[in-house]
Amino acid sequence: MPHSIYLDRFSQINFEKIIDHPNILIAANFWDTERFLAAKTCYKFMRAIDDMIDDHKAHNNGISAAQQSWFEDQVSQWLEAVRHGDHENDPIRNELIETIEKFRIPFSTLEAFAKAMLYDIDHDGFASIETFIDYSQGASVAPSSIFVHLCGLKRSNGSYTDPMFDATTAAKPCAIFSYLIHIIRDFQKDQFNNLSYFADDLIQKHGLSRKILNNIAHGATIPEGFRDLIREYMDIAEEYRLQTLKVINRITPLLEPRYQLSLHIIYNLYLMVYERIDVENGLFTSKELNPSAQEIKERVYRTIVEFEN
Repeated sequence: MPHSIYLDRFSQINFEKIIDHPNILIAANFWDTERFLAAKTCYKFMRAIDDMIDDHKAHNNGISAAQQSWFEDQVSQWLEAVRHGDHENDPIRNELIETIEKFRIPFSTLEAFAKAMLYDIDHDGFASIETFIDYSQGASVAPSSIFVHLCGLKRSNGSYTDPMFDATTAAKPCAIFSYLIHIIRDFQKDQFNNLSYFADDLIQKHGLSRKILNNIAHGATIPEGFRDLIREYMDIAEEYRLQTLKVINRITPLLEPRYQLSLHIIYNLYLMVYERIDVENGLFTSKELNPSAQEIKERVYRTIVEFEN
């Protein structure tokens, strides 16, 4: 794929219409159409389930015990329907089943995602950072591993063969890196929506409480303990960032150029948020930490140029 085609595709992306910064789909725009549509199908379905749970929490300040059973049934039913390939009068589900079969997406990925959604239903936040990292295996690593799996597929005689590496292992560092920094990016929005993603053990370690975090999100003076909390999250994120670079270097030779480029784009879009976090002086508002559409566009353009050079 020559240089001009990358930029031609770039010029067709309407960054102004991008909502909630779906970095995975921005990067997947540079794939062939078939794989791009496969990614959209998977993320549309997973996003719908995630939003169903989060939106209820946001509007009802949690999920009652009675409602938990209903949500658990919903998640279990879709998982079993996909497991058995049950085609019903549900075009979205049918599209997902066909995509999973055609693109050889491991069912274990969806099981991991479902496990995280069930955790969301039954819990309010995370007791420890270890609990959060475990939760991330489904909430973040699972969607990311689908992206990496689709990158690594080989097409021959009209069908696909599996990547030459384990997609889940390859996706893990970048997925957790991005999730950690997105917790910081979305701190204010999450607090406004009755969602808490910072681990309680680290909150307490730095002399804070969930109430203090909520007050900060609503404009209260930021105590040094909160900056220490952010600093610790940034230190953990940095470890995963360095691991991400190692993985990109390792699997790049196993990918076609357009899929190599997509890895660099998605990494740079996550890095863009990471670089905006000012531990010492930041206010940690949504406005401060979310890149504009123009900034995202410029970062993607720069990544393409650097990739070609």
